[in-house]
Amino acid sequence: MPIHRRHLILAGAGLAAAGGLGVLGRRLLLGGTPPPGFDHELIAQPVALELVPGQHTPAWAYGATAPGTELRVRQGDWLRVRFHNRLPVPSTVHWHGIRLPLEMDGVPYVSQMPVLPGEYFDYRFRVPDAGSYWYHPHQSSAEQLGRGLVAPLIVEEREPTGFVHERTVSLKNWHVDEQGAFLPFSVPREAARNGTLGRLSSVNGVPLGVVEVPAGEVTRVRLLNLDNTATYRINLKGDAEARIYAIDGNPIEPVPLQEDYWLGPGMRICLALRPSAEGSEIALRDGPMRLGTFNVTAATGQGQPWPPRLPPNPLPEPDLANAETLPFNFEWAAKPSSSAAQASAPSLWQVNGVAWDIDDKTCADRPIARLRLGRSYVFELRNLTQYQHPIHLHGMSFKMLASNKRKVTPYFTDTFLLGRNERARVALVADNPGTWMFHCHVIDHMETGLMAAIEVA
Repeated sequence: MPIHRRHLILAGAGLAAAGGLGVLGRRLLLGGTPPPGFDHELIAQPVALELVPGQHTPAWAYGATAPGTELRVRQGDWLRVRFHNRLPVPSTVHWHGIRLPLEMDGVPYVSQMPVLPGEYFDYRFRVPDAGSYWYHPHQSSAEQLGRGLVAPLIVEEREPTGFVHERTVSLKNWHVDEQGAFLPFSVPREAARNGTLGRLSSVNGVPLGVVEVPAGEVTRVRLLNLDNTATYRINLKGDAEARIYAIDGNPIEPVPLQEDYWLGPGMRICLALRPSAEGSEIALRDGPMRLGTFNVTAATGQGQPWPPRLPPNPLPEPDLANAETLPFNFEWAAKPSSSAAQASAPSLWQVNGVAWDIDDKTCADRPIARLRLGRSYVFELRNLTQYQHPIHLHGMSFKMLASNKRKVTPYFTDTFLLGRNERARVALVADNPGTWMFHCHVIDHMETGLMAAIEVA
């Protein structure tokens, strides 16, 4: 069952009465050493960025940069984060791709109440899976992610992997004009199509950013799409070999990066990159367009062979012979609507005939599917539109099985890019109790209806 709004309000009032939550949150001196019992003190705050030369953009960030502070934790350990909200608006933190308890998932009015300006919230959970993940708000998402509240979360393997060098590369597209001012994060006409694209691409927050890698040696490149909308056609141009080692945090049998790899919003891949000549450049591209550059520096003398396959994560294997099949249709809303006077977003999309209303805090009380704890399920994902949808599930991972559009070698993931008119089959074990969001990660698709709740009990 979802945590009802009235229960969350009462719980929040009780905490405030017992510990002076709001007052204490405002009185804390922020920054410096995390408080006892915490690994990180995470601060969401306004920050001025120079995305356009000579101009300041009024961004929001975790820390002083956007994308924000990279958090690291070892697989199997606890992540303990005290989140402070120094924004002028309520916010939360959702840990994208992490299998965690519902109360840590960061969805307002489902797992927690929004964290108000000046207050804090404590996130504590054990991290079961190694890989490349990220975190962001699940409150007013188009604006808050659009303004810069995105950041990597790296879960390191328990044992050495054979990689000597490592780089994190975060991709983000900014909705800014020539003066660095923000443009609308969602335009209804565009939200009803591919989504509202920004105008300025960046690598680690820098337009045409540069990342250094050593010549002749293998570097692990964690490539994360932290964008609201953009799907990148990832390819490399230059004298280098590259292999894909993991998709969305989960290892695969390494395969060469060949032509364009379509990396939708919220998705990640782990590349092994071995450039040849010192002083050369490797273009990181979106189709024919350069996003950034790998500059090849001198070898460090730590040359090594291609590392072996990464160790698998401890994910439950679905019992396909006894799995129940559930259909999920992703489609345009039957009657697109934007007439409600108080609506913050129009209704443009729906899942199985139901459009999510981001202004209705009780939507999660009406899950689109109810799964029995411990049972296996096959989801039939049907895209009945002409646009791509990166479909993301909270709280659990699923196994990609088959598609009518492409050959699939089965692999585990948390976000799958469902192509136009594509039908795909994925499977999972419903092993995490709670009410979980299931949605498109094109943010203005999600905010205009393409989201649903799935209950596991």
